[in-house]
Formats: sequence, C-alpha cells, structure tokens
Amino acid sequence: MKRWLYLVILLMIGNFTGHARQVVDVHSHNILPDYRQVLARHHAELEEGFPLPAWDVDSHLSFMDSAGIACTVLSMPAPQPSFGDSEECRQVIRACNEYGARLKAAYPDRFRFCAALPLPDVESAVAEAIYALDTLGADGVKLATNSRGQYLGDEALDPLMEVLDSRRAVILIHPHKPVPVNEPLTGRVPLAACEYLAETTRALMNMLARNLLVRYPHVKVVVPHCGSFLPLAVPRMKAIMPALQARGSMGEVDMEANLSRLYYDLAGAASPAVIRTLLTITTPDHILYGSDYPYQPAEVLTRNLRQLEEALEADGELSAYADLFLHENAARLFDLPSEGEAGTALAERSSVVEAEVDTAMLVRISEIEIYPQYRDAYLEAALEVGATSVREEPGVIAIFPMIQQRDSCQVRILEIYASPEAYRHHIGTAHFQTYKQGTLHMVKTLDLVDMIPMNPAAMPEIFRKMQRVK
Repeated sequence: MKRWLYLVILLMIGNFTGHARQVVDVHSHNILPDYRQVLARHHAELEEGFPLPAWDVDSHLSFMDSAGIACTVLSMPAPQPSFGDSEECRQVIRACNEYGARLKAAYPDRFRFCAALPLPDVESAVAEAIYALDTLGADGVKLATNSRGQYLGDEALDPLMEVLDSRRAVILIHPHKPVPVNEPLTGRVPLAACEYLAETTRALMNMLARNLLVRYPHVKVVVPHCGSFLPLAVPRMKAIMPALQARGSMGEVDMEANLSRLYYDLAGAASPAVIRTLLTITTPDHILYGSDYPYQPAEVLTRNLRQLEEALEADGELSAYADLFLHENAARLFDLPSEGEAGTALAERSSVVEAEVDTAMLVRISEIEIYPQYRDAYLEAALEVGATSVREEPGVIAIFPMIQQRDSCQVRILEIYASPEAYRHHIGTAHFQTYKQGTLHMVKTLDLVDMIPMNPAAMPEIFRKMQRVK
C-alpha cells in the first residue's frame, strides 16, 4: 500500500508541475530602443555581422510559454555601445539596466536580468556595477569578452573584479567582435559561426592564465555557447603549463580551482554529444540551458528545446541530469524559486521521505584520481560528506569511498540513491557543496560511471545481511 501511495503522489506531482513553464533560460537578450538608437547613430547596427532582431516583452513571453520556459535571465547583446563618448555609453547602459529592473519588478517570476557595464571605462563600470547590484537588484552582470580591445583578464579590470567578488556576483560572458579582426576572413566566415567561440575561449584562457578566479573566488562565471573551445583548450593548457612555468612564461595557476568557478550554457548547439564533451572539464551541476532568443526564430528555438529534452530522456547516462541542466542548476545559481515552487517542494519531500529501493534508483561509481599531496585531506573530506549524507538524507542509501590497494591516490566511491530526485536533492545540500568546492582542486581526473542494477530487488537483503554480520 505504501508503495502505491508513493507512486500516486509522484504522478500527482507530475500532473501538477507538468512540462510547461519549468525551464530556466540563462542566455537571452533584450534589445531596447535606447540601445538601437546609439548603434544607429554610429552606423554600428551590423558591427557583429548580422542585423539586430526585433524584441518586445509580449513576443518574448509568448515564446517562453510555447517553449515551456518558466524564467529567463536577460542581458544586453553585442556590440558594446561604446564609441569613444563615455557619457553616452554610461547613459544608454543606465537606461537599459533600469529597464531591466522595471521588467523584473513587473514579471518577478518570469524575468531576471544581468546588468550591462560601461566598459572600457573601468571607473564608470565599477560605479554602475555597485548601483545595479545594490540598488536595482540585478541578478548579476554581463561582460563582453572584450570592450573595444580591453579583454577580460586585463589587469585594468581588477578593481571591477574586486567589487564583483565582494558581492559574490554571477558574471555572464558573451563574445563580441575581436579586436583586432581579420575583416576578409570574417567576411567569409560569419563571426557567430567560429570566431565567437574562439573569442570566448581567448578571453577565458586569459582569465585562467592570470589565476583570476582563484584571486576572486566568490564570483561565478557563465561561459556561453556550450563552453566554446574550452574542452579542447583546457587539456592543452594543462599539458603545456609545466613547461611554460619552468621557462618563466607563466605564473602559478590552480587550474582546477579556476575551473570550479565556471558554469556553461547550452546556447547554440546543445546535444548529448556536446554535453559529454563539456563533462570532461566540469560536473553536471554546472551546466545550464540557454536559448539565445531572439537571434533565432521562436519556433526554431522551441523545436530545438524539445529535441534536447527528448535526447536527454533517451540517453541512459544523461537522463538523470535533465532537470539539473534545464532548471535546477540555474535556479540554484540565480536563487530562483524551486520548480513550480509548491510542486517541487512536495516532490522533494516525497522523493526523500523514505529510501525505497526499486528500478528507479541511481547507482554510480565515481572514479577519481587525487593529486598525491592532497590524498589525506581528500579522503577525510570524502568520508565526512559520505557519513553526513547517509545520516541526514533518507534518499541517500550509500556513499562508500574506497582506495585501490596498489595506488592509494586512486579513489572509487560507490554511490546509491533511492532515485534521480534523491540525487538532485543531494547535490543541492550545503554539505555536498562545501565538499565539492573544497576538494575540486585536489582532483586530477574524475569520471562518473552510472551503473544499471541487474537485480535491484536483492539490495534490501544485502543490507540485512550486512547488519547480521555486523
């Protein structure tokens, strides 16, 4: 009877929350009249190689409703409205930020915004960041990969980074036309097709090379367009970094600690194959959905989202993370209400009230290699978070760390969760987040291997036998 009641509750939750209006979109743009006017004044409407699309609130809400998007985080698109007149740039950006605040107030459940900043004027950017975050209630800031040649990671931006770090700000990065640029080349290959990815990678690698996100550890950075080329660039940087440091060409960089501050949106070309590539440099709780509305037609973006959802549901390894990618990671990052608010609260309570072992349970073996100097500290942290999780979370059946006899830096953790929902609840807990942020720099390699139990019904007897042996 209890099992049937459990299933009925889950079905009711599914019918209550439904599919519609649950996704969070972290990569969308509002293109406002003040912004258009400045670009037109400087004949810059086509600076990025394509015309600015139309945008208005009603059309955006209509797209969100048809696509099943609950909330959108808006940001200013490219190009940066800076044409040599700092006051003009400050005025248009202030107007756009204040519009974002009014829109958020009018639709608090549907729209959030990341403020634009009047770079390359760093002093003005600092003042606008303080005003936007402290007074307007901005949910973060949007930074261009470069502002008229001033690239992210530039030492001149350190005062701005200090302000953002002190406020634990979320930073949305967006590619802009590179400076300098090979005009004949970009005339044949549109910026959005290739150079945007290279531009994002260029800016991020400049930040990583300066160890920037270790020096400013409280910011969280969202990398656009499926990580751009970072899944290729990061392993290469790791491989050549010792030689560069030995020659004095590069300073000390804690690559893993820097990477732990990065999140990735799926705008542009999301697919299971792309997500697997991303997972070579990040973890499932750092991947977010993004549409890039209105730069493609609403019907195309809606179809792409449906195809992504279907592909994730059909993927045996990634299906457990679909809700993380599409809603929960962004909700946690931007402090949004839980999915469907009451619906998700009920789902979490019902999914972890009792650790029911059935075919829906999630079983994983985490294969981890630890840097030798961190072995003892990592093992202590892993044992502590495992014990806390099993003790405090009914949906966590087992977290069982082990080390290889022949190599104690090779760690294997057997993880058993009552359901994918229990796992998603687990990675949102404070004790897991403390463990993760405190140990990422200790990890040399990480592979999460999801397993399929061949006889889940035997699990209760296994635990009963363990109790008898004990």
